Amino acid sequence: MAEKARSFNQININATSSSKFSRKLHLPPRSTSLHAKKSTPSLVRCALTSTSTVFKDKDPFSLERYMASKAMTVNEALDRALPLGHPERLFESMRYSLFAGGKRVRPMLALAACELVGGDEAAALPVACAVEMVHTMSLIHDDLPCMDDDHLRRGRPTNHVAFGVSTALLAGDALLARAFEHVARECTEHGVPADRALRAVAELASAVGTDGLVAGQVVDLASEGADVDLATLEYIHVHKTARLLEAAAVCGGIVSGGADEEIEGIRRYARYVGLLFQVVDDVLDVTRTSEQLGKTAGKDIATDKATYPKLMGMDGARAYAAELVASAEAELDRFDGTRTEPLRHLAHFIAYRQH
Repeated sequence: MAEKARSFNQININATSSSKFSRKLHLPPRSTSLHAKKSTPSLVRCALTSTSTVFKDKDPFSLERYMASKAMTVNEALDRALPLGHPERLFESMRYSLFAGGKRVRPMLALAACELVGGDEAAALPVACAVEMVHTMSLIHDDLPCMDDDHLRRGRPTNHVAFGVSTALLAGDALLARAFEHVARECTEHGVPADRALRAVAELASAVGTDGLVAGQVVDLASEGADVDLATLEYIHVHKTARLLEAAAVCGGIVSGGADEEIEGIRRYARYVGLLFQVVDDVLDVTRTSEQLGKTAGKDIATDKATYPKLMGMDGARAYAAELVASAEAELDRFDGTRTEPLRHLAHFIAYRQH
């Protein structure tokens, strides 16, 4: 237990600046401007110690109101998509985790990407719900004793603690199946052309399987206690974390009729934001408490996992986060400025979040 309680300062961390590392993300090539001329983004120092927004009071857009509105829309749609049924305990287990109070970042990405290409929110709502079902499945499975063996998630007992391991495992399986069923049925109901719905299904499936979440999780588990380099760490988190965030945004753009150039710009933006999400997660794991995070803090250190602060130093990780914010924003410079506000603000929200 004393070993697990080591402080972050006692870990041997390479404090080399992030600029010394070579990070080659596998992103689609950038094409020419779509709508607006491109400006040079300013690099924001991601201190990760303040929740104050980087946007001034004159800005009429409120991310807080936007997120609250989209979360309400998504929660109502999820409630309709997954009512209680038989067997009751299975549905209770599924709903226990699906309605555990998450920020709904992934559904919001889908809806914001829909708006970015001028689509109708109703067309993107099915994929927004499906992505949240897939994400919830990943959390249930990630917490299982055979995986991370965690007992706290979003401030309350994890699914397998509340319902038992067998039910939790099956609830995750059922959520995964329901996600694809929901896209297929609801896209048809909302008049989404079949070719777009099929592309979205393929995109989401790719993000979950051997090209996405599962691949990242396997390498992550195999890397515990091992000497992991930055390239391997990046592989883990591109696949385990960023890929599903990327799919959320891309699917929102696809079903809304975005052009191929727009879709690839959205993909690059979301890939940067997905990695940003993980870098901030790694920092928060060593700077916040379990009560503040709503999940077990310090677990990466206890299990000797490779993290961005461990490999790059805390300052290096923060600098990398700032680079990712700037890169994400640069991708949005190619779109109509009035439609990019939710995604610009979201990148900063992720960078400055405290849990």
